[in-house]
Amino acid sequence: MKTGSLAIALALTLAACGQPSNSKAQDGVFSDNRVVPGHAMAMKSSFAPVVRTAAPAVVNISARGVQQVRDPFFGMPGQRETGSVGSGVIVRENGVVVTNYHVVNGMSSIRVILNDRREFDARVVLGDERSDLAVLQLQGVNERLPTLNIDDREEQQVGDLVLAIGNPFGVGQTVTNGIISALNRTETNISDSGSFIQTDAAINPGNSGGALVDMDGDLIGINSAIFSRSGTSSGVGFAIPASMVKRVVDNAVGGATIVVRPWLGVKGETVSADIARSLGLERPQGIVITQVWNNGPGDRAGLREGDLITAVDGAEINDQGGLNFRVGLHDPNETVEVTYLRDGRRQTVNVRISSLPGDPDVDKATTIQTGALSGARVLALNPALADALGGDPFSSGVIIGGVQRGSYANRAGFQGGDVVVAVNGRPVTSVGQLANVGRGAEVSINRRGRTITGVMR
Repeated sequence: MKTGSLAIALALTLAACGQPSNSKAQDGVFSDNRVVPGHAMAMKSSFAPVVRTAAPAVVNISARGVQQVRDPFFGMPGQRETGSVGSGVIVRENGVVVTNYHVVNGMSSIRVILNDRREFDARVVLGDERSDLAVLQLQGVNERLPTLNIDDREEQQVGDLVLAIGNPFGVGQTVTNGIISALNRTETNISDSGSFIQTDAAINPGNSGGALVDMDGDLIGINSAIFSRSGTSSGVGFAIPASMVKRVVDNAVGGATIVVRPWLGVKGETVSADIARSLGLERPQGIVITQVWNNGPGDRAGLREGDLITAVDGAEINDQGGLNFRVGLHDPNETVEVTYLRDGRRQTVNVRISSLPGDPDVDKATTIQTGALSGARVLALNPALADALGGDPFSSGVIIGGVQRGSYANRAGFQGGDVVVAVNGRPVTSVGQLANVGRGAEVSINRRGRTITGVMR
C-alpha cells in the first residue's frame, strides 16, 4: 500500500491493496426490464441497463510475484511471495485490458477473471508508472470479448451520475453509484502530471483499475486512489480520465513499450489572489511562466517569462500539474494551442511540443571511487532524466542513483534520489565535481523538495 498525505491529515490509498483470494466474479446474468434514471424522481428505478452494458467488460485481476527481502536479524538476502488483487477493463475485443500500474508492478504471474468466470493468463504489454496505467494482453483468446468504449470527449460535469465497477477486497465484481464530485483535480499528491475525476461512488482496496462509467455505459475513467483515514471508502475517490487512458492504450496497441512524454519547455507558478490583483485580473486564473527552457518548444513559439498561460487546447490551466497533464495527452511533435495573457492582451499560439532533451538512462551512472562521496552512483541531471525519476525537468545538479552498502557515502547518510546541488557553496553541474570531495566540505542536497546542508566528517 502506498500512502501520501494532505494538510487535513487524510491518507491517500491506492485502491488496489486487497489481498489475493479465490473469490470469483459474479455470474454474468442481468435482467432487461429496467430503465436508466432520467431525472431525480426516477431514482427509484434502476441502473441495471448501464450495468448490463458495462459489467461484462470489467475484470478481476489476481497477480503474484516474488519480492527480494533481507533477514532483519542476520541480514541475509531472501525472497518472499507477494500478491495483489485489483480490477481491469477490456478495451479491445482481442483481450487488451487496461488497469492500474500499481496492480501489476513487479508481478510475474497475472491471472484475469472475466465477469462470466472464465480465466486467462495475461502479460504486461506496457506499464507507465507516471500515469499509473498498465496495458495487458490476455493469452489464448479465441473469440471476441465484451469491451467498454473509451469516451475521451471530456463532456462530464460535476453532479453527473456515475457507476464504479470493480473487485473491492477481492470479494468479486461489485457495482457502486455516486456522482462526479469534481473535475481536473491536480494537487492530490498522487501524480505530478495527473488531472483526476473525483467521485463519491464507493471505491475500496481492490477497486484499482476498475471502471468509472457514465449513464451511457461508456468508460470515462480508471479508478485509482482514495483519500481515507481508515483505508476504506470515505466518499473521496479519484479516477484517471479517459483521455489519458486512451493515450496509453493507443501507445500500447501501436507497439510502444513506453509512453514518451512531451513537454512545452516552460515552468510556471500558480496565480494567487495577490498575483491576480497585481495583474489586474478579475479572479485568480492560469499560471505565470517563471522559466523558459532555452530553445525549447515554448521558447521557439515565442513564450516568455511573465506570460500568463490560461488554457491549453481550450482547457483551463491553473497549476503546473494541469499544464503537464494537458501537454501529456499528446505525442511528441504534435501541436498544442496555448492561450496566454501578455501585457493584459489575450493571445493564442500553436506550439509544436517535443520530447524532453537529454538521456533518461539511469544505468549510465558513474560510481564515485574516492573522497567523501565514494560509493555513490551518480548522474548529471538533464530534463529527460529528471522527468524519468519523477523530478522537475528544470532541476540542475547531480543525482544519486544509488549507494553501495557500507561505503563512505552510505555511512554519511546519502540516499538514492538525493540531488547534490552545491559543494562549498558552489553549484554542482557535473559528475567530475564530486570525484574527490574532501572531509570538511560543505555539501548541499535536495531531498524530496527539502534542501539539506551538512559538513562531511
